Amino acid sequence: MPTPVLTLENAALTLNGNAGPIEILHDITLSVGRGESLGLIGPSGSGKSSLLMLMGGLERASAGRITALGHDLTAMNEDALARFRRDSMGVVFQNFHLIPTMTALENVATPLELAGHRDAFDRAEAELDAVGLSHRRDHYPAQLSGGEQQRVALARASAPRPRILLADEPTGNLDEANGAAIVDLLFGLRDRHGATLILVTHSRSLAARCDRVVRLRDGRITDDTAQEAAE
Repeated sequence: MPTPVLTLENAALTLNGNAGPIEILHDITLSVGRGESLGLIGPSGSGKSSLLMLMGGLERASAGRITALGHDLTAMNEDALARFRRDSMGVVFQNFHLIPTMTALENVATPLELAGHRDAFDRAEAELDAVGLSHRRDHYPAQLSGGEQQRVALARASAPRPRILLADEPTGNLDEANGAAIVDLLFGLRDRHGATLILVTHSRSLAARCDRVVRLRDGRITDDTAQEAAE
C-alpha cells in the first residue's frame, strides 16, 4: 500500500438515541494510502456514512484513534478539526448543501475567502470551468438542475486542492446520465489534484471504479478487497 494518509485503529462510534446509547460502528481498523480511491459499500444502516463522517472529523469517535495526514483527529477540539478540514479535506454530500442566496461562483469562492486565499474568485472560476459550469457562474442554486448543483458542490470541494476528498452518495439524488457525469468529474478532480478519494455508494458500477472496496454490515468491516480481486 502507498504511504497511509488516513488510519483508523479500533475506532468505534456510539450515539445517544431516545432509547439510550446506540452502537453504530464497532472496532474499525483501516488504512487508506496516498492517492488511493476507496469505495465504502454495504446495505442501508450498515454504517457507511457514519464511517465517512469519522474519517472527516464530522463525528467524534467514541473509542479508538483516527489519524489523518499525521494529525490525531481524536485529540483535536472542534475549532482545530474545522481548520484541518478547511485546509486538507474536501467533502461532497448527496444533498449538495449549497448556500441558496449565493451564486455558483460565490458558493465556490466563499470558503476560499474565509481561508484567506487572495485568489479565491480566480480559483473558483477555474474550478467551475473544470466541471463545465463557467456559463452558469452567476446563477443561484434554485436556477440550477440537480446535476448542476452537484457540479458546483464538486467545484467547491476541490477548489482548496484537498489532499483527501470524501464523497457521501454523490450520485444518490441524480438520474443515471447525470450520475455518470458526476462520477467522471469526481475521479477527474481526484486525478488532477492527486487526492485520496473515499466515497460511500450503493452503486456497484461506481464502487467498481475504485482501487479498493470495503464492505460494511452492522457497523463492522466484513470485507476489504483490492479492486483487481473484486467482482
